[in-house]
Amino acid sequence: MPGCGTRGCVAVPPYAFALGAALGMACDAVFGDPRRGHPVALFGRAAAAVERVLWRDDRARGAAHTLVCVGGAATAAAVASRLVRRRPAASVALTAAATWAVVGGTSLGREARAIGGALAAGDLELARERLPHLCGRDPQALDGQQLARAVVESVAENTSDAVVGALVWGAVGGVPGLVAFRAVNTLDAMVGHKSARHRRYGWASARLDDVAGWPGARLTAALAVLAGDDARGAVRAWRADAAAHPSPNAGPVEASFAGALGVRLGGTLSYAGRVEHRAVLNGERGRPVDVPDIERAVRLSRRVGVLALAACAAGRLAFSYAKGRNA
Repeated sequence: MPGCGTRGCVAVPPYAFALGAALGMACDAVFGDPRRGHPVALFGRAAAAVERVLWRDDRARGAAHTLVCVGGAATAAAVASRLVRRRPAASVALTAAATWAVVGGTSLGREARAIGGALAAGDLELARERLPHLCGRDPQALDGQQLARAVVESVAENTSDAVVGALVWGAVGGVPGLVAFRAVNTLDAMVGHKSARHRRYGWASARLDDVAGWPGARLTAALAVLAGDDARGAVRAWRADAAAHPSPNAGPVEASFAGALGVRLGGTLSYAGRVEHRAVLNGERGRPVDVPDIERAVRLSRRVGVLALAACAAGRLAFSYAKGRNA
């Protein structure tokens, strides 16, 4: 075996990613996010410390921030992967731990259902209080229907950002791919928005997030077509309305979810101190979002996550076997 030396070695089996990712997703389903010492929170604190050192109202400084934070996280993950590359069980365990740390499907569903429960009970104040746990919109001016719409849109977008995108890059790059994607996505949430402080400094993080999120967003939209209640409606909304969304990645995801659920998404929203008037997605055929649609969106998100795991694991296995046959 090439690279094993005279004493030989045990190669990491092709199924290591598939098994590790499945175990990590199972941990997320059972336990949700780790309650203490969450690696993403630790990364966020480190990134904030780097920002305090590097910040200037300058794109070059922001690009350096992105390089230091994402490069550092990916390098640490690559070193860890290399240390266990000849131990299959350890490789599977590391993949499982990384997957559990970077995916957030269960916490996403819990937050959405908590807001849905508050809305069902007529407690608008509690729903408004909890909305910032899910997205960065200003909840104070939102009524019940607008809150429900915000939750469904957030579930759709975060299905790509918090689940599918990570699995896609994990299938491509193993543990370093998982970690790098989450680092990119976290940085975008921290500095990628168009605030006065981050308009220039966060430009590199925002653009990198657009690039990294592109394949996961399209896979999410395609799986929403397969897993939703109205495949034709999902395809129709995706094709007709996705390009009208200001985000190149949220557009296909939100449009396909809107069509799959038979609802209208988009419209006016308040975010980070500014008002945006976005295009309506699935406007011709969809109805206004109602509280029960939150649960429907969460269930669709879970089905999409399971299908994404299967697709990414199968893709990684197929590539590994094809590479082995051609070696």
